[in-house]
This record gives sequence, C-alpha cells and structure tokens, in this order.
Amino acid sequence: MPDTRPPVVFIHGLWLHATSWQPWIDHFDAAGYSALAPGWPHEPDTVDAARQHPEAVADTTIDQATEHFASIIAGLDEIPVIIGHSFGGLITEKLLGQGIGRAGVAIDPAQIKGVLPLPLAQLRAGLPALGNPANLHRAVTLTEPEFRYGFGNALTEQESADIYRRWVIPAPARPLFQAAAANFVLHSQAQVDTRRADRGPLLLISGTADHTVPDVVTRSTLKQYRDSTAVTEFTQFEGRGHSLTVDSGWRDVADAVLTWLHTHGI
Repeated sequence: MPDTRPPVVFIHGLWLHATSWQPWIDHFDAAGYSALAPGWPHEPDTVDAARQHPEAVADTTIDQATEHFASIIAGLDEIPVIIGHSFGGLITEKLLGQGIGRAGVAIDPAQIKGVLPLPLAQLRAGLPALGNPANLHRAVTLTEPEFRYGFGNALTEQESADIYRRWVIPAPARPLFQAAAANFVLHSQAQVDTRRADRGPLLLISGTADHTVPDVVTRSTLKQYRDSTAVTEFTQFEGRGHSLTVDSGWRDVADAVLTWLHTHGI
C-alpha cells in the first residue's frame, strides 16, 4: 500500500552527515509523518566513508545542492515539509521561494543575499574554510577545537567531542565563499525569493548562543521577508548554539517544529 503519511525532507548543513537527522526521523515518524534525510550530492552513505573520501563533495555549489534536493522532492508522491539546518536552512528557503514544498523550517539558516550583519563570532567560525582562498574548490575538515567553537560552544567539552566523533565529516567550502560574497554578486546563488506570496509557511529558528549563524543574522533574515504576505515566523532558543539539532536538547527543537506544523494544520 502507498504511504499516505505527510512526507518530511530533512536537509543537513556543512560538516554534519545526513545520518545526524536519524533521531528526528524516528521522532517525526512516531508523530505520523514519513521522514527522510538525503545526503548532499555525491555524499557517501556513511560517516566513515565520507571522512575517507572528502573529494566526493568538493566544489559542490549552493545551486547544485538545491537542484539535487529539488529532484528528490519531485520524485515523492506528496508535497513534503522541508526542514533544514544551517546551509540546509538556506536551501530550504531557496526551495520554498521556488514554490517547492508544503512548508519550510530553517534552523540557524546560513545567511542569504541581503543579510548585512557579520558578527566577529561568525567570521571566526568560518575561518577554517574562508581563511584560505585555495579552499574554494576543496572539501574542508574541521578540527575538534574548531567544531567546538562553531557548533559546540554552548555544550560541555565532552558532549561537543562526542558529537564531533559521531557525525562530523568534510564539507565543501564553496557554499561558504558564495554566501560570504553574496551581497557583492549580482546573481548570487545565496539569493532567495523572499517576496513570494504563494509559498508555504516558513519558520525561522535561531539559537541565541550560536557562533556560526548568530541570532542577529537570523533576525536579519526574517526582515528580508517583510514584503511577502506569506506566513513567516521566528522563534529563538535561549542559550543554544549551532549544535541544537544534534545535541542533547534536540527534542525540544523538534517538538517546537511539530507544534508549529500542527498549528498550521500541516
């Protein structure tokens, strides 16, 4: 029999493997959804394989990743909810702006074209990739201290280290360069159609202690939607960092998303 449950597509960001969504998949399945978390283009199926073959994802662009997920969504029987974290959040926004998806949730989304704040913490978090122009066409691996600063700063050192060992993989640096230059490029791949009125509802989520995508960046992203009559909402998680989808408090975020979906009849 065909699966009649509402589908949910999870999209991860840089440096986390697609399998990091597994607790969310189980939680959403139990709540009556049919959830899946595809990897980025050419991403190996396991964390170990991704670590052994960083070249597989090197040079992937924002548009290539967006088209990849759009193709997967096109193959589904029903229009899904799209939930993304970090650059997965930016891709969620792009897809929703293209009229793809029933609703979208962008958690700590990477900044889109038009967002101007660039806090020092964000600059430091991006340095492992952006600090060397030669990384443009490479996949970059975070060290454990770099991951702790960018993702695990609101966690204990032990919890941050455990997440690092479990789910961190090399990531293409090119999307970071594209986002960093977005406001200086006419046709930036980090551009989102924020004016679209006939799209599904969008929820933006930020962690107030996030270094990689600081709260001020997500609040600035919200302002980019001021000319759209479509539902666009925002919520904060106090004291949470960029790890909020994979750390011990992930269920609080997941339950907030489920409540939001139910509120909108989705």
